[in-house]
Formats: sequence, C-alpha cells, structure tokens
Amino acid sequence: MDSPAVTQLFRQLFRHHPACQSRRNLATLVTALRDVRRQRLQAQELQQDYQHHRPQQQQQQQQQQRRGYVARGRGGESSKNPHNESNWQQRSEVFQQDMSKEFETYPLVTADELRSRKERPRRVKMLMRDFVEDSLYNPNYGYFSKQVVIFSPGEPFNFPALHDELDFQTLLSKRYVEFEDALDAVSPTDTRQLWYTPTELFRPYYGEAIARYLIANYKLTTYPYHDLIIFEMGAGRGTLMLNILDYIRDVDPAVYTRTKYKIIEISTQLATIQNNHLLKNSAARGHAQKVEIINQSIFDWKIKVPSPCFFLAFEVFDNFAHDVVRYDMTTEAPLQGTVLIDEQGDYYEFYGRNLDPVTSRFFRVRDAATNGRYKVPYPSTRFGKWLSQQRPLPGNLSEQEYIPTRLMQFFDVLGKYFPAHRLLTSDFHWLPGAIKGLNAPIVQTRYQRRPVPVSTPLVHQGYFDIMFPTDFQTSEAMYQAITGKLTRTLSHEEFMRRWAYLEETETKSGENPLLTWYKNATVMFTV
Repeated sequence: MDSPAVTQLFRQLFRHHPACQSRRNLATLVTALRDVRRQRLQAQELQQDYQHHRPQQQQQQQQQQRRGYVARGRGGESSKNPHNESNWQQRSEVFQQDMSKEFETYPLVTADELRSRKERPRRVKMLMRDFVEDSLYNPNYGYFSKQVVIFSPGEPFNFPALHDELDFQTLLSKRYVEFEDALDAVSPTDTRQLWYTPTELFRPYYGEAIARYLIANYKLTTYPYHDLIIFEMGAGRGTLMLNILDYIRDVDPAVYTRTKYKIIEISTQLATIQNNHLLKNSAARGHAQKVEIINQSIFDWKIKVPSPCFFLAFEVFDNFAHDVVRYDMTTEAPLQGTVLIDEQGDYYEFYGRNLDPVTSRFFRVRDAATNGRYKVPYPSTRFGKWLSQQRPLPGNLSEQEYIPTRLMQFFDVLGKYFPAHRLLTSDFHWLPGAIKGLNAPIVQTRYQRRPVPVSTPLVHQGYFDIMFPTDFQTSEAMYQAITGKLTRTLSHEEFMRRWAYLEETETKSGENPLLTWYKNATVMFTV
C-alpha cells in the first residue's frame, strides 16, 4: 500500500481534482504502513504489561479484550450506556481517528440519492453496498460510467494457425499494446482502465457456443409457440449480441425470424458504444430491427415480461454491490458495516448490530435456502473457538464477510418481472489477489498500463474496479428459493465442451485456450 507506484498514482489522481487538494482521501493508504508499525509497538508494550499484571487483572483485561466494540465519542456517558449502538466503533487493525460524533450527526445516504451528484460526497455515511454501487455506477464519476475501455483484439484469432497457447499469449500481448497505443495517440492518459472479456478474446466462437445453447433450448421448450426473446445485461461493446445474432441468422433462419434481442445497460457510455457497434457495417445493421437497447439499471425495472425468455448475464455478478458484516466472536451475532466519509474525503468503517431490512432478509433467505450450511469467517467448532482465543490480544470481531445483497435483489427482479425466464450466467468463483475477508473482492486500478492493487474497497470513487467472487453453491440455492426454478452449474470448460466447436479454437499443439483459460469461472443455467 505504501509503494512508490501507489503514491505516484494517487498524486496523479488528485492533480486533476483541485477540490481534493486540501486532504487527499487516500492519504491514509499511503501512510498505513506507519500506522501498522505504531500499532505493533503499542501491542508489544501491552503484551509486556500484560505479563506483569496480577492474575485478577489478567482476567479483567481478557474480558475487556473480548468485548465486541469500543465506545467512543461521549466520554463517561457512553460507558454508562454500552448498548447505545449508534456510538459503537469497531476495534480496527489500524488505529483510526475517533469519528463517533461525526457518525452520530452525518446523514445516511444511498447510491440512488447520489445519482444526480457530480461531485463525490462528503460529510455523509452510507452502507457498504451503497458505497460500492456509487463507486462503480454513479452516472457522473462511476468506474463503469467514465473510466472503462473494453479491449477489442481486431480480427478474430486464427487459433489453428498458432503453434500453441504461448503463441496465442504472445500475439494477444502484441495486439493489446497496439490497441492502447492507438488510444494514446488520440487521448493519452496514465489512468486508463482497460480490460477484456472472453467474448472479445474468443470472438466469434464464444458467442456462437452461447447461440447453440439458446437455439437448442428454445426448440426444446417454447418453439414455435413463442418468439425467441433474449435479454442481456451488461453487454459491454455489444460483441456477444452480434455474434449470437449472426450465428442464428446464418444457421437457422426460421428461428432468426422469431428472435428479439434486448440489452439492459446501466452505463450511458456503453449503451452508446453498443448502438454504434450495431450500426458499424451492413451485416450488423441487418440486426437493427431485432435489437432494443434499454439504458437503465436492472434494479429500476418495473415492466412485467410474462413471455418465456432467456436472460444472459456474463461477468455481471462480480460487480454487483455487496454489504459487509463482521461477527461478535462471543455471540456470533452479525454487525453491519457503514462507511463514513468526512469533510476531507477520508473514509472510516463503523459496525453496528442494527441490520438494515435488505441485509436482514439476506440472512433469512440464505439460512432457509441452504438449511444453515454456508461458510462463515470465524471458527465454527468449539475447539476452533478456544484456539482463536489463545492468540495474544485476540480480536473481538471476526474478519469481514462480504455478502451479495445486490445479487439477491437481482434474483427478486427476475422472479417478479420475468416469471418465465431461463437464466444463463457465467462468473468467477475464485479471484486471485483478493483483499482480506470471506468472499472479499479484488480492488485495483491501472496506472501507466500496470495494475495497482490495494487492500480496501474504501478508495477514490470511480477510479478502482471492485470485483467480487461468486459463491455459486450459496447463490444457486438462493436463486432456486427466490424464483422457484431448478438450475445446474458447470465449469467454464465443461460448458464449452458441450456447446463450442472446439476445433475452431485448438492450436497445432492440441492446446485449446478456450478450455484452459477461465478455469476459475462457473456457468449456471436454468433447467
């Protein structure tokens, strides 16, 4: 966190934001190492004092350390009323400034209330899911609204002409550099957020595999009594849409005449790119009458679609906002995280027992759907609990757990407004380099064409990707409980072996990047 690259990046970010010059909101990231060192020295002093205390004093100190919260901000009054939860602040790994008074007075806002704001908020507090939602999707400064550029490799790769997977990687790296060089020639920047998707890398073969799945399942279920209605959420540049429609038009004209394709896109920038992509040549323009691009959030959807339809969501779950909770190590009661943003733009985390209705419902649905069997971020056995208390200065709260409350709300939308849908989704069940915590995200940005990871989601809104893994075992159970539908899950490789023409992506050596890449992805579909 205190590397020269990170420091240089933050200086670059704020150089173009004069309003943030007084006290940069990421200054705590740069100085975190000093805080950790100070904490370690204080912990060593505590441990030395601890070893010289009388047994009774030792017992009293252990009891104090096992308390779940630290009361701050009201002096003696807070100690007399330890259950006043508006005043509790977690004992963090890095000692923070006491912000309890600000926590009591700052208003609680939501991401919806911040949509019309052009400046990042100050002097407010919000739930973690609203902070993540605002960081990623705010129309004026959100990551997907302003920062993201999706890589396009140009002509499709001729995999049978490549010697092996290393040859593919070399060619991909070359095209990647050429693509960004062309962008810099028009508009140079050190902070461009450039990423790629399997749809772009394996165009058109990836999309054609999806099209085969759609045609086969459409004919097995509702053809010819209903049209083939396809909804896609988070369509990127629109490449998957074109690949699917091209394949259906060329292979099954009868189905093509019954096809309707609707994109639901929250980003105005990406919706414009999708529309331009649709009109870029005569072949693409031929689909124009089949396609409707709806520029809105799926969570604002209010129109019921009673007809049978397929709902596609590829690499969408990973950017759904999550709430954060920690658990009392004595009672195992969950405490929900709230983010406070002070007048300088610095961030502070608070945890309280009062769960908001969405988080409370998530716990109820998860418990009912899984029969109480799911991972937790603390020892669940008696021996594990005892062992955790034998460490020096044992923590009073568990590690963070990031819970997919937005994903639950997405399932609600499908169940309520798309009662006859069939879901097809693919996402990552594991992510390398995730921050600390259960189901924790990767948080990173790019600076001078290099990834810069950080260790917290509390970062300058709009400049960092916050990407979560998906626990498909729990998510599948919750989807079934909410929608009443049955599902199956396959690995990315298994799904492609069923629906892709593998000879089209196989190299001379027999290696197949379509199968070996995205090993950490899972496909879930309604049956």
